[in-house]
Amino acid sequence: MMQQFETIQKASKENVDAALKAFGVTSKGVQSIAVEATDYAKKSFETGTATIEKLAGVKTLDKAMEIQADYIKSSFEGAVAQMTKMGELYTALAKDAYKPFEGIVAKSVPAAK
Repeated sequence: MMQQFETIQKASKENVDAALKAFGVTSKGVQSIAVEATDYAKKSFETGTATIEKLAGVKTLDKAMEIQADYIKSSFEGAVAQMTKMGELYTALAKDAYKPFEGIVAKSVPAAK
């Protein structure tokens, strides 16, 4: 009876340790994602503002269309690059948050069989 209690107590401690490690990793990952999103929003705002300033000084319709086309193209490329980067950050976050639980899962799968 005492041995079972010690086994349960050890497993509980391992679970708590893994959860704390996962929480720490998740916290850092979410902070990285927030910083990245903030930087992108700031950069996007600055680019949009600069484009509006350029458009305000334009004398011909052709030049205005050129500036707007360049802005749309660079905005689309930037958005695609940002989505790719954010996807990579979320993937890394999921992998890193799962790592502390790998040992626990590996131990419990053979026990369940």
